[in-house]
This record gives sequence, C-alpha cells and structure tokens, in this order.
Amino acid sequence: MMGSLQNIFKIPELKRRILFTAVILVVYRIGGHVPVPGVNAQALLEYFEQAQRGLLGLYDLFAGGAFSRATVFALGIMPYISASIIIQLLGAVVPYFQKLQKEGEQGRKKITQLTRYGTVLISALQAYGVSIFLQRIGYTSSGQLVVPNPGPGFILLTMLTLVCGTVLIMWLGEQITERGIGNGISLIIFIGIIARFPNSIFDEIQQVASGNRTLITELLLLALFVGTVAGTVLLTQGTRKIPVQYAKRVIGRKVYGGQSTHIPLRVNTAGVMPIIFAQSILFIPQTIMQFFPSSDFMISMNNIFDYESWVYWIIYGLMIVFFTYFYTAIAFNPVDVADNMKKQGGFIPGVRPGKKTSEFIDNILTRITLPGSIFLAIIAIFPSFVTKFTNVSYNFASFYGGTSLLIVVGVALDTLQQVESHMLMRHYDGFLRSGKIRGRRRF
Repeated sequence: MMGSLQNIFKIPELKRRILFTAVILVVYRIGGHVPVPGVNAQALLEYFEQAQRGLLGLYDLFAGGAFSRATVFALGIMPYISASIIIQLLGAVVPYFQKLQKEGEQGRKKITQLTRYGTVLISALQAYGVSIFLQRIGYTSSGQLVVPNPGPGFILLTMLTLVCGTVLIMWLGEQITERGIGNGISLIIFIGIIARFPNSIFDEIQQVASGNRTLITELLLLALFVGTVAGTVLLTQGTRKIPVQYAKRVIGRKVYGGQSTHIPLRVNTAGVMPIIFAQSILFIPQTIMQFFPSSDFMISMNNIFDYESWVYWIIYGLMIVFFTYFYTAIAFNPVDVADNMKKQGGFIPGVRPGKKTSEFIDNILTRITLPGSIFLAIIAIFPSFVTKFTNVSYNFASFYGGTSLLIVVGVALDTLQQVESHMLMRHYDGFLRSGKIRGRRRF
C-alpha cells in the first residue's frame, strides 16, 4: 500500500490531478464556514441540535454541516442533485429528453446546460424558503434571536448569497470532474460527510476515557463497524454478468466482431437513491410535528415514526424495497439494451434477439434486485438498531449504515478505481495488486 501511494506522486499528471482536487475541496470546506450576513449562527446551531435527526438534519448531512451554520454554502449541492434527478425522470417520460439522451455528446451538453438552469431555479426557490424559515424560528430556548433584523432586505440578501454559493459549488464540482480525479459532485458530498467522522471518533474516545464504555465493548463496536463496511462494499461491487456473443461481420477485407463479452448487472443498480427517497418521506411527519408541539394526534404520530420504533423500521424497509425497484426501472432499460445489442449483431447464447432478450434481462434484473433491496434496507435501518441497543451516539452510529456509509463507500471505490486506471496505464502496480487483472506481470 505504501509503495502504491509513493507511485501516485511519481506520475506527474496524476499528481497534478490529486493536488488540484485537494485544493478545490479545501476551498469548499472554507466556504462552508463563511456565515450568511444577518444570521445569529450560535442561535441557529442551538436550534439544529434539537432537530438534527429530522428532514433538516438530512439536508444538513448533504451540505456538510453548512446548513446548520447558515453559511454561504448552506444549500450545498442538493439543488444540483434535485435538478439532475428531475431531468433523469423526465428522460423516461418526455420524448424531447429521450431524444437528447440518444444524441451522444451534443445531447449530453444540452442536458448539462438544462441541469444548470434548473439548479439556479431550484436554489432560488429553496433560498427563499430558507430565508422565510430562518425568520420564523424567532427566539430559541436560550432566548437568542436567530435573525436580529428580519425583513425584505434580509430575504433578498440571503437569496442572492445562497444562490451564488450553490452555483460556485456546482462550478467547483465540474472543475474536479474535468481537471481533478473522481466525480466532483460526489466528492463534495463525500468530504462533507467525512468531516463529521473525526469528532465522532473523539467522542468515542472520551466515552472510554470517562469509563462509560469498556475497551472491550469499543473494540467489538469497531469490529462491527468494519464488518458493516465490508458488507456495504460487497453490495456496491456485486454484479451479475450476462454473457454476450457478437457475430462475425465481413466489411471489405476486414472481419469485425466475433468476440465474447458480458453485460454487468449490478445488484444495487439504484445506489443510495432509494434511501434518500424513503427518508425524505418518513421525515415529513417528524418535521410537521415541530410546528404542532401541543397536538395529541401529532405526538402519537411522532411516536409511531420514531427512529427506535419497530413500525418505523418495517415501513422504512418496505419503502426502500419499493423505491429500489422504482429507481432501477428508470435507470436501466432492458428494451434499449436489447435493441442496441441487436443493431450491433450481439446476442445472448440461447436467447433470441429482440423482445426475448429484453424479457430475459428484465427477469434476471428483477431477481437480483430483490436481495439487493433487502440488504439495502438492512443497511439503512442498522444505525437506528445500533443506537437503540447500545449507548453509541447517533453521530457515530450513522456511519454504521444508511446514506452516509453508502455514499462514502461508493465514492471511495469510484475514486480509487480512477487512480488505479491512471497507474496501470503507466505500468505501475496499483492498489489491487492481487486482483485478476492481466498485464501487470513485469518482463
């Protein structure tokens, strides 16, 4: 491992890309601490400490803690993600967007441009909502006023600041993708989640030092954490390979095709999106409860949808399974795959091209998605399970599964694979030295 890390800095291009990515991420973290004018950051942080596990807490997770501090990057990259999801969903039902998706590089550029416009629009709407929300908080339990000088001037200034911050984050992410290493948008979310990890580790050390938890218990929790990460890696990397054979074609004096390949179907094609959808829906009752603290009905609903409730776990798991199938159907279209194979002279051995091929792929995808969705639901529920049956804080338990762990593992693997490809192209040993990749043997 140390030798591979040294080899990274022996490749000038890879070294420049990694350093450029690091500088951009540092700029992002610095911007996450620049406050919005007119907001009492201390009072807002006190408010979020009471509501950190609601819908606002989920938003603050993707913003890397910037939302609870009311900084210029308070909206984070979520408006861009929302715009991308909307464009992707429109691509499944609107012919215009379907046409753009099939136009290659030009269509991709047009989609990117529309996504940017959508990001500005969504961020403007969200910034207006945030400014109204900050004004309505009023006084906190300690008697501090979150917005000392509310009014139209504060709303306009907040909207302008937050929209510009979101556009800057979007630009930083695109710069990482083009000139750095890894996917820029994913890395920005990744660094925001990882930033909470050192404080969580420090809290665990204090628990052992103060005698609240024994060293053996802490080691068992650490082993459980490693096992959860390993299971998440298996879920992220798990694929079902469908063999594909391409017929030989003679064009002029050359023979094309005749090779064998495969279609890799991921066990978790939907990624982290099912958890985000399910969390967003289930957080709504808890968020509404904060506006009706004296309502008996809302109190009973809040108890039902509590994190440590079995009813919440069951509903949450079923919704994740549903959204996994829903998002997989949008992200992967067996009919398009079968049509492209037929046009290129490819076929699955023993299966007729065309409709039979699409039905065959859809059948396999449906079967492998079921265990993947169940395992995804278990990972999502596991942090609440750990919190209920241990005295681990929720900040540390959130790394045992859920959105945090899936994003961290997925982004880390994707970035590592890109670093690996750069090293292999220049005949250096990569991190996966024991893998089954030919061409690494030195002669």
